[in-house]
Amino acid sequence: MPKHLRTVLATAAAASLTGALLTLSTGPAAAAGSGLQGDFNGDGYRDLAVAAPAATVAGHKNAGAVTILYGSATGVSAGRHATFSQDTAGVQGAAETGDMFGSATAAGDFNSDGYADLAVSAPYEDVSGDTDGGTVQILWGAAGGITRTATVPDPAPTKHDRFGNALAAGDFDGDKKGDLAVGTSSATLRVFKGGFTSAGVSAAKSAVALPILGGTDTGILQLTAGDVTADGRTDLVVDGFENAADDGENYYNANYYVPGSASGLSGSAARKLPAGFITAIGDTDGDGYGDLVTGMHWDADMVPGSTKGGKVNVIYGSASGPTGRIDSITQESGAVPGNSERGDSFGYEVSLGDIDGDGRQDLAIGAAGEDIDGVTDTGAVTVLRGSASGIDTTQGVQYFHQDTAGVPGASENGDLFGTEVFLSDVNGDGKADLTTGVSYENDGNGSVVHLPSNGTRIGTAGARSVSPSAVGVPTTGKPQFGAIMTG
Repeated sequence: MPKHLRTVLATAAAASLTGALLTLSTGPAAAAGSGLQGDFNGDGYRDLAVAAPAATVAGHKNAGAVTILYGSATGVSAGRHATFSQDTAGVQGAAETGDMFGSATAAGDFNSDGYADLAVSAPYEDVSGDTDGGTVQILWGAAGGITRTATVPDPAPTKHDRFGNALAAGDFDGDKKGDLAVGTSSATLRVFKGGFTSAGVSAAKSAVALPILGGTDTGILQLTAGDVTADGRTDLVVDGFENAADDGENYYNANYYVPGSASGLSGSAARKLPAGFITAIGDTDGDGYGDLVTGMHWDADMVPGSTKGGKVNVIYGSASGPTGRIDSITQESGAVPGNSERGDSFGYEVSLGDIDGDGRQDLAIGAAGEDIDGVTDTGAVTVLRGSASGIDTTQGVQYFHQDTAGVPGASENGDLFGTEVFLSDVNGDGKADLTTGVSYENDGNGSVVHLPSNGTRIGTAGARSVSPSAVGVPTTGKPQFGAIMTG
């Protein structure tokens, strides 16, 4: 079973790469911001931010880079992109060994100008002599694309490390202004509220104490934002380790649901959920409430509730938050392809999006450790449909890997197809398209495979692959291009 890249990127092997990372090909400028989620250049198409956090910049290993693939009527491609590192003009700081710029990203309109902005962290950056203090920057959206950034000041730099270890954007208090939640090595969430100035200063900020384990190798590992209760306020799922050993010895993975409210987020309202590192939030059954889909990719006995090969839990939402109704999905469920085998990592990544425009969110599930026809850890992605009863494991099931007809590339040992999955409408037809990260393609170079919706299901007509070299990320090391996406 592959270790989850979001937790091991800081120690991933990476040979030296050379050269600063700046390549621009953004296309014509838009006249005004569209207000569309993930539309960084305001042209009416949703864009895709793809991170290569292990990229080497100017000889600095694991410095990191982020590429924006701009959406268009034909989807995303290398033809319209911008790649940023901390050596790019206009980006704050400098590329340094081990910074891991791009380890966490979050998209939102943080200054209310109609353009989506991108928050990017470098959680292992040394700050004013503080080793691994971490930093967060906002890359401001604008007509023609992102051109400038601002650093978000850390309000408590001596209280934690890895500022920006996790990020999530939303409107947690319902004031119609963009907020940003920032995780660190501590058990305290930092929330920046009420929008930001161009200098990266928020109107207000708060500290939210959470019931998780803080420490050098722990703290807040993952954040997921979405409206579960349909009250117009964004709720949050926080992943970390439980702060008390249930069995007196082991501290296991834990998720907590923290509801949004008129006053924002409060740790006292946190409710424990089933474990699972990756979560997506969306309405899968069309009842108006956000459902929580969590990948528990570990094998049996690794975490309480885990199963051989991995599984996905669908926790259905309501006006009062997550309910007790939970559907568990494995590769033994319904018509889901494959079999549950040790190391499959089914649920390694999950994403929700409406592929056919029926108003219900469909589900993409990455199984990065899946073996295909004897090819080890080549990886696969399963697509399941939303329905009036929730996620359907029997009808309309699709299964993709790099030996699927029409999918670019070929299945090879250790590719890890499905290390990231992202469903979003990048061609403006109102239907979500599937983009998959293959972060260990070509011995760690990575790649992104784009499969458009044909209006009713994910198809391969117009499919394309984007390599790191095509967008200016050097490939003489292991940049792991495609390990993390947002938009």
